[in-house]
Amino acid sequence: MKSSTTRGLLTIALALVGLLALPPSEAARKPTGKAPAREAAPAPTAPAQPGGAPTLAARSWLLIDVTTGQILAGAEPDLKVEPASLTKLMTARLVFAALAERKLSGDQRPPVSEAAWRAIGSRMFVDRAKPATVDELLRGLIIQSGNDAAIILAEAVAGSEAAFAEQMNREAQRLGLTNTRFTNATGLPSPGHYATARDLALLASRLITEHPTHYALYAEKEYTYNGIRQPNRNRLLFIDPTVDGVKTGHTEAAGYCLIASARREQAGSGVPRRLLSVVLGAASDSARAMESQKLLNWGFQNTEAARIFAAGQVAGSYRVWKGTAPEIKAGFETDVLVSVPRGQAGAVRAEIERQQPLTAPIERGQRIGTLRVKQGEQLLAERPLVALESVGQAGLLGRAWDTIRLWMER
Repeated sequence: MKSSTTRGLLTIALALVGLLALPPSEAARKPTGKAPAREAAPAPTAPAQPGGAPTLAARSWLLIDVTTGQILAGAEPDLKVEPASLTKLMTARLVFAALAERKLSGDQRPPVSEAAWRAIGSRMFVDRAKPATVDELLRGLIIQSGNDAAIILAEAVAGSEAAFAEQMNREAQRLGLTNTRFTNATGLPSPGHYATARDLALLASRLITEHPTHYALYAEKEYTYNGIRQPNRNRLLFIDPTVDGVKTGHTEAAGYCLIASARREQAGSGVPRRLLSVVLGAASDSARAMESQKLLNWGFQNTEAARIFAAGQVAGSYRVWKGTAPEIKAGFETDVLVSVPRGQAGAVRAEIERQQPLTAPIERGQRIGTLRVKQGEQLLAERPLVALESVGQAGLLGRAWDTIRLWMER
C-alpha cells in the first residue's frame, strides 16, 4: 500500500514539473515582503510610565527615550502652544539638508536683507557690510538663537522667509508632525504658528539621530561674532556634563521653554541611553532648567533600557519550502531595545509572528515576520523579523515535491 501511495505521489510530482517549468510571472519572480534596510518602529501604544512620575511646573511636557523611541512620561503632550525659538530646530534641519544636498556651502556668505537687519529679539548682530558665512550663521542660529541668522538662512535656502515657512510645513508633514504649523523661521509670535511637546520631541530626536555632526553645535557653550560674546541660553550645559543640547525658547505668550537631551551609560548593561525632555511654559529661565533637570534625572533613575535581541542575533530557524536549504535563520538588523520601569525587564515578553509558509527564494534582509515586545498587555515595540541569510529556489522536482507536501498539510 505504501509503495502504491508513493508511486502515486511521484506521478503527481512529475506532472507538476511541467507546470513549474513554465516561465513565472513578473510578480512571481520578485521576492515579496522585503522590508527597508532600517524600518522605523511605530510609536508605542502607551508610555512606559512607572508610578511616581514627577509633577512639573510647566504648561506641557514630555520625556522620551531616544534610544528606544518610547515615551517615558508626559503631561498635556498634544496641547498646541507657541513654540518660540524652538522653531529654529526646523530652521536648522532644513539648512542641514541644504548643505548635504550642496545647495549651500559652509563658506558661502548670503546677503543680509532689510528684514534680517531689522529683526527684533535675540540676534547675532550680523554686519551688513560684511555678511557672515553659513557656518557662522549656523552658530549664531543655534548657540545665540539669532533671529537675524534665522532669516538670512531662510532666505538663502528658499529665496524668502515665507517660501521657507512653506518648506518647513512640508517637512513637518513628512515627519508626521500632525499638530505643528510654521509661519516663520524665527519663532517670533505670529497667528497660526504653533506646535506640541510631542511633535517637538519627534523633531528634536530626528535631528539628533540624522544629523550627528551638526548636532555637536548644540553643545557649544558660547559663541563670539562681530566682537560680541554670547553664552548658550541652555543652563544645563553648564551644570550637567551629560547634557549636550538642545534648544531654549521664550516669548511672553509661550513662557520659558527648553528641549534638553542627555546621554548616560546604563550601569552594568553596556547600553548608552539618550533621553530627551521637552518642557513648555515654565515660569522663568531658572525654572525651565530646574524642571528639565528633574525630568531627565527621574528618567535615568526610574527606567532602564532592556536589550531583547542584539543586531544579527539568531532569533530562530524556520522551515523553508521549495528552497535549496530546509531552514533559514532569522533575526534583526539593529538592536531591539525597549524602555521599562527599572527592575521590570524580566516581565517583558517577546512574541514572533512569522509568514506562513516561507517559500524560496528568500533574500538576506527580507522581512519574514514581526516581533512584538510586550509588558503585560502593553505593546512596547514592534520590529520586522528579517532573514539573516539567503535561500535560493530548489530545482523542479524539489519544488514539485514541496508543492504536494504543502497541499497535503492544509
